[in-house]
Amino acid sequence: MSKKIQLTLACGDYEIVRPLKEGIVQPDGIELTVLTGMDSTTRHWRFLRNRDFDMAETSASSYIVARDNGYPINALPVFLHRRFRHGFVYINTTKGITRPTDLIGRKVGLKSFLVTAGHWMRGILEHEYGVPHRSIEWVTELDEDVDFTPPPDLRTTRLPHDRSVEAMLADGELDALIHSSLIKPLVSKDPRVARLFPDYKAEEIRYFGKTGIFPIMHVLGIKNEVLERYPWVAVNMFNAFNEAKAIAMKRMENPRIVPLAWYREAWEEQQEVLGPDPWEYGLTDRNRHALATLAGYSYEQGLIRRPMSPDDLFVPVTQGRKRGDEFRI
Repeated sequence: MSKKIQLTLACGDYEIVRPLKEGIVQPDGIELTVLTGMDSTTRHWRFLRNRDFDMAETSASSYIVARDNGYPINALPVFLHRRFRHGFVYINTTKGITRPTDLIGRKVGLKSFLVTAGHWMRGILEHEYGVPHRSIEWVTELDEDVDFTPPPDLRTTRLPHDRSVEAMLADGELDALIHSSLIKPLVSKDPRVARLFPDYKAEEIRYFGKTGIFPIMHVLGIKNEVLERYPWVAVNMFNAFNEAKAIAMKRMENPRIVPLAWYREAWEEQQEVLGPDPWEYGLTDRNRHALATLAGYSYEQGLIRRPMSPDDLFVPVTQGRKRGDEFRI
């Protein structure tokens, strides 16, 4: 009986990783322990700070800064979480904010400065709506996944432990908030809180139509010591993630598995707007464009010391031209 190496993978409990978690897909030569019991911020911090796991889904923006600072990690071009972000910019309704440029000179909250949702939106606001990120006073709540020195002209303040950006937005102590999730005041229909973009879906579709970017939130981090000892793990895990995603997407085509009345219509709309595989892995042209844009924001905002390309950030997972598509003995 052949012996497999044992590796840990920490990630979200997603449909596209279910086949890996349940053992339906087994990476060649690897016995995988999949950990899905953590929230994103905990998982990112534990992997980037402590390297608690052999592999982990982790914040794309924090990973870029970690690489620039020489952390002993690399990444596979596997993107388990993507999300458009226009719908996660919240405003206090008493502050007279009706358009993006009204944020100039305001006080805007973030959970942390490196959170990828905020990082994407800072860049989008600057390049698509004329709101320079240095024109805003940023207020953060959590400690960062990776320590960094802010540029001298970047105005940031971190809150004490007993304060939250969500409460401060509702109370009017913040003018706006960029968040990675739906916030409680919005869910509870607090009249003091609204979205900056009321028709955010239309804005997101317009943004995709212009840029071709479906923002990548997370990458798949892997410890350097794993790659040094078992360099073949990168390709085998990449193949396993692709297989798991293919199984999941096939399953999700069936509208009977989801308790939503118009689920199939939403599925077909996604294909019409975003194409047949908007969740594609690998350094495809579209993924390269998204990753280069995000890394460009990191350099532009003074978070990294040198420009970084997608090839600087990811382990090669090629098997050679035309290899791997058809099994031959």
